[in-house]
Amino acid sequence: MSTVGNRSTRSRAAEPARGPEVAGNPGASMRRAALDGLPELTRPTNVSTDDAQPLSAALLTRLAQLDEGTPEHAYVRNTLVELNLSLVKFAARRFRNRAEPTEDIIQVGTIGLIKAINRFDPHRATDFSAFALPTIVGEMKRFFRDTSWAVRVPRRLQELRIDLAKTADHLEQHLGRRPTRTELAHHLHLTEE
Repeated sequence: MSTVGNRSTRSRAAEPARGPEVAGNPGASMRRAALDGLPELTRPTNVSTDDAQPLSAALLTRLAQLDEGTPEHAYVRNTLVELNLSLVKFAARRFRNRAEPTEDIIQVGTIGLIKAINRFDPHRATDFSAFALPTIVGEMKRFFRDTSWAVRVPRRLQELRIDLAKTADHLEQHLGRRPTRTELAHHLHLTEE
């Protein structure tokens, strides 16, 4: 929201939805209950970045108050996803020279955005966009890692390779020498094979 002189102006997307108030409309009453006094956004994707930040903060606080699995929780989370899609598109620009279609990169980044929304703690003094951007980019990088292998290796084995390298470094520092296969297998709870 921006102020001009003494009057306050809102972007059109932040205006309350105008529609027929039908008695007993469960969708409208659920949205009102979910938002608990916050403005209902008719087009969250059209909200400016300046307006999206305080709205996101308010919605994230509201999301933390709602029980997961309820329609109200889902509505607020979906509104947050739409409101912050510009973060995903911003991160996707970084990878525009890749062979994969931009739509696929945005879709994968949206998964990262949803993970960030689910994990964000509004009570910490952290800006949501600063928290979400690394998660979004990380999800995109994982997508490229999974699709760029010449031979299709299951993700489980790709992640095991990373865990193996980390464990080997950790044990090398702890033991003062390179660990044996037996030590690595024991530490990762795997067989030597």
